[in-house]
Amino acid sequence: MNTPNRRQALGAGLAVAGVAGLSACGGGEVGAADAGEPVKGGTLRVGVTGGNSADTIDAHIPVNNGDIARTVNLYNALYGWDDDSQVVPLLAESIKANSDSTVWTCTLKEGLKFSDGKPITSEDVVFTFERINDPDDPKTAAANFSMLEKVVAKDDRTVEFRLNESNGLFKDAVAEYTAAIVPVGYDPENPVCSGPFKLKSFTAAQSTVLVPNEHYFDKMYLDEVEILNFNDDDALINALLSTQVDAIAGIPLALVEVIDADERMSILNSKTGMWLPFTMRVDKKPFDDVKVRQAFRLVVDREQMIEQVLSGYGTVGNDMFGPLSENYPKFPQRKQDLDKAKKLLAEAGYPDGLDVELVTAPIQSGAVEAAQVFAQQAADAGIRVKIRKVDATTFFGDGYLKWDFAQDFWYTRDFMPQVISCALDESPFNETHWDDPQFNKVFDKARAIPEPEKRRDLEHELQKMLYDEGGYIVWGFANQVDAFQKYVGGLVPNSTGRPLSGWRFDRVWIGEV
Repeated sequence: MNTPNRRQALGAGLAVAGVAGLSACGGGEVGAADAGEPVKGGTLRVGVTGGNSADTIDAHIPVNNGDIARTVNLYNALYGWDDDSQVVPLLAESIKANSDSTVWTCTLKEGLKFSDGKPITSEDVVFTFERINDPDDPKTAAANFSMLEKVVAKDDRTVEFRLNESNGLFKDAVAEYTAAIVPVGYDPENPVCSGPFKLKSFTAAQSTVLVPNEHYFDKMYLDEVEILNFNDDDALINALLSTQVDAIAGIPLALVEVIDADERMSILNSKTGMWLPFTMRVDKKPFDDVKVRQAFRLVVDREQMIEQVLSGYGTVGNDMFGPLSENYPKFPQRKQDLDKAKKLLAEAGYPDGLDVELVTAPIQSGAVEAAQVFAQQAADAGIRVKIRKVDATTFFGDGYLKWDFAQDFWYTRDFMPQVISCALDESPFNETHWDDPQFNKVFDKARAIPEPEKRRDLEHELQKMLYDEGGYIVWGFANQVDAFQKYVGGLVPNSTGRPLSGWRFDRVWIGEV
């Protein structure tokens, strides 16, 4: 998602050029690999796009794909998300709430150690959450813990989280990768790690080398992981075809079937809740008028977006995130209606249409293409879209979260955790600047209820507000489609939306080449 260093892939350039115009036909299942039984040893070389000078190894402020890959592999949270997006223990043995979900008691697994060999204790958990919630420098996950009043170490393995209000979502919150556990005195420049790997070297916008954490509680196979940044998709694919890398994160979906036809390659096609929204700032003209926002949603031909942007590898969206949530709503499917869009624009004071600038960047596969298709579709309703394409460094720079009309991408999340991330005033990524008092009031009531079935009506009330008046255009949910050499084992479909089996390199091995 940002601008990495220039790397020249050897050979295969003509191969990419020759297939660039071909498209996959419908998003069906594609090839799988068999790398044999797991074996120890070897180096996994992973290609990504999107690195930039702001790349980080700080556990608590990841932004782009490379950041998140590093975070997932260097650090563990108390809980995590499995391949089916279910919450499962990582460092924790258990976490239990009291009767009103205002006190959560967590017990760590026995024998846990950091990469320097020191025990992982409850004091480290206390330090971690104090760091996340530092009022002078709140980290990405801080919005999840706004109600966290105090963290108390009861003994070496037991931690008590005391909240100033009920929060039935707390277990989900501590499962976010942005809530990873770090040691007391943690130095993000020279990190001591709680995850399966530790850091060997790191150069922002270029490369990262990870080696196994010999003190990790679970088995691993690889001797080393190299994460390499590339400037663009062509360079990334060239690197794979020339065996400069063993696996790449996210491929142009128009090339899926072509790459799969190479007998050396396998495709990992994961159905997810990942979304590539258009973001409209509800506090800035013209989007401060709900009729304009509704009109923009009605110009989108969603089926065409899925076919042209995702080559069929995705599902149609309905301006609501969290499609894997238990309480996902069944609202009437919004379809393209150009006449109604024009009528709404006229009622909003734009009888002759309007001019807007759409900021896009190669932040995720399909983002720029989505902007181009939207501009074509909107033109038929008199909306004249000027596309401003910037590099990812600029996109995630000072203007990020300030663009009037732009894009973003999100991995799979359930509805309620996603709201905390992007639809509250205190959210770290409130890119639409949504802040509705009634919405906030209902959300506070819903968050206090731990059982999804008991908060269903409240969730539907929240979803209806966003569906009717929100600032997101959620046109579809993209499959996560990656490619790798057939000698790579351990990569399985993963619904989180994070590439290459959720970045879980601790499960990967290198088979016979």
